[in-house]
Amino acid sequence: MSIFVIGDLHLSQCPDTDKPMDVFGSRWFNHEERIRENWCRKVGPDDTVIIPGDISWGLKLEEAVYDLDWIEQLPGKKLLLKGNHDLWWTGITKLNKMYDSLHFLQYDSYVVEGICVCGTRGWITPDDDDFTEADEKVYKRELLRLEASLQDARAKAAEVSKTSAVADAPDTEIPLVCFLHFPPVSHANHYSGFMQLFEDYGVKEVYYGHIHGEDGFRTTIQGNHYGVEYKLISADYLNCNPLQIR
Repeated sequence: MSIFVIGDLHLSQCPDTDKPMDVFGSRWFNHEERIRENWCRKVGPDDTVIIPGDISWGLKLEEAVYDLDWIEQLPGKKLLLKGNHDLWWTGITKLNKMYDSLHFLQYDSYVVEGICVCGTRGWITPDDDDFTEADEKVYKRELLRLEASLQDARAKAAEVSKTSAVADAPDTEIPLVCFLHFPPVSHANHYSGFMQLFEDYGVKEVYYGHIHGEDGFRTTIQGNHYGVEYKLISADYLNCNPLQIR
């Protein structure tokens, strides 16, 4: 049983929200079919796929349902986080009652295959050249949401350790792996509150999307920074091919 990740599906199965993505470059050509083919080739029914945001172009849930149904029909369990374009995302309790294979993460975490999945949408960070007072409010709110998810993950990790075969195993035996939609910092050589939280809670792996295009790919944060490994996983960066992380 494996774990995969891919962000920014940008689906538009609903006839009223048709948005062809290939206007943004050749990496997006026929992207929905390529995602489906690669997913079905790699992912089995007992595997898990994590999707960190920008899932559907639908503005309302009744439009996004077309895309959620499309994901439901793919193999495996899916863990979904919110992106900045997921305007249909309201009522987490309702969402989590809608599908058998889809679980929507918000303020909480999920233990699967020996890791604790946690995270939030994120936002642009204060080092961004266009950061405003309005952004400051959203940024601080997302920091609180991330910490709530990390606290939930830490509690679940401790509980799993207590009930595991090795009763005295420390919490770190269950790694906390974080997923954001936005990158954790706007400039790769800068620092943010998100990065501080990752260090505070002992997170060693962070996966994020949102970044598109060759210029963005070259300049966004990647690799090891302050002991944390960062990886971009937007669909176009991965060439529409889910990345196996476990």
